[in-house]
Amino acid sequence: MTIPNGQESASTYVNGTANTAPPSLPSPGTETRLSDERIQELVRELEIPFYPSVIEWRVTNTAKGQGRGQVIPYADQRAYTDRLNALFTPAGWTRKYSFAVSPHFERGKEKRSACKVFVTCNLTIFGVGEHSATGEEWADDDNAGTSAEAQAFKRASSCFGLGRYLYHFVGAWVELDERKRPKKNPGLPGWATPDGWRRGLRPGATRAAGVEPERPAELTRKGHSQEANRSQNADNSLVREIEQMQDSLGTHMYRGLLRRARAWKAAQIADPAIQRKTLDRMQAADRGFRRLEAALEGISEETLTRILKSLGIRAIDRLDSLEVLHKLVLELEASSKR
Repeated sequence: MTIPNGQESASTYVNGTANTAPPSLPSPGTETRLSDERIQELVRELEIPFYPSVIEWRVTNTAKGQGRGQVIPYADQRAYTDRLNALFTPAGWTRKYSFAVSPHFERGKEKRSACKVFVTCNLTIFGVGEHSATGEEWADDDNAGTSAEAQAFKRASSCFGLGRYLYHFVGAWVELDERKRPKKNPGLPGWATPDGWRRGLRPGATRAAGVEPERPAELTRKGHSQEANRSQNADNSLVREIEQMQDSLGTHMYRGLLRRARAWKAAQIADPAIQRKTLDRMQAADRGFRRLEAALEGISEETLTRILKSLGIRAIDRLDSLEVLHKLVLELEASSKR
C-alpha cells in the first residue's frame, strides 16, 4: 500500500520498522513538550525528501526564441500535510491563517496599480513547537488566496525542516513544448530522494567528504556546467526573492536588513531559515514604506521635521532599520489624527 507522498507504508514511516501504533505525542491543548531527543528524531524524519512520485516542476525562466526554459522542483501542499499526518496524526498538529490586502502596488513595466494578498500561516506541532511564515500573490490572480495560503504553509513547514531541501536546487534547463511546458522533466539527484538522504547524501557534498555530488543530467550538459557548479545555497528561490527586493526598498534599507543577517549580499546567507527571516523582514519593510507614503499625506513640513528629529532620523530616504521605520509610521499616523 502507498500513501500519497510516496512512502510505502505509513506504519513504517517514522523509524523504518513495522510499527502500526502512532507515535507517542501529547494531546492538543496540553503544555507537554517532547524531549529534545524525541524532537530531534522527528525533525530528522521531517527533513527526509518527498518521494519523486509527488514532485512537480515549475518553469521559472525561458530563453527567448530558443524553446528552452529553466525549471525547479516543488511539491504540492498536500504532500506536506500527508507527511505531517503520517508522523503526528491529523490531531497532532494544526494551522491558522490570517489574511490582509495591501493597496497601491505598481505592477510590471506598465506600472499599473494593483493590490497584493498577504497570508500568514501559524503552524503548530503539539509537543514540538510553532512557526509562522507569510505568502503573497497579486490580487488580480484568480487563485491569489489559494496560492498565497499554500506558499505561507510550505514556508512555515520548512522552519521545521519539512521540504527545506527543495531550497537547495538550482534551475535546470530543459526543452519546452508549444505551451511552455517541459517536454521531459530532469531527474532528481540522489540526495533529493528518501533512500539517498538516508544513505547520508546531502546537497553540496564534496569529493573530500567521500561523496560524489549527483546532479540531473540536464545540469551537466555542455553549456550549463558553470551554472551547475554554483553554490546551491546561494542560488535558490529565496535568494532570488531577496535580491528582487532591492528596487522597492532602496539601497539603505536593503543593505541595512542584509547587515542584520550579517551579510553584504543575499547569496552570502547560507541558512535557509535566516534567508526566510530576512525576506520576511524585507517584505514587512516594503509594506511599511507603503504605509509611510499614506501617512505623509497631510503632514506639514514642520511636523515632519520635528518627528524625524525626535527619532534621530537624518532623512527618510536613508532609513535602514525596520524598527525605526515602524516607529516613524506610528508617529506620523498618530499626528495625522490629531
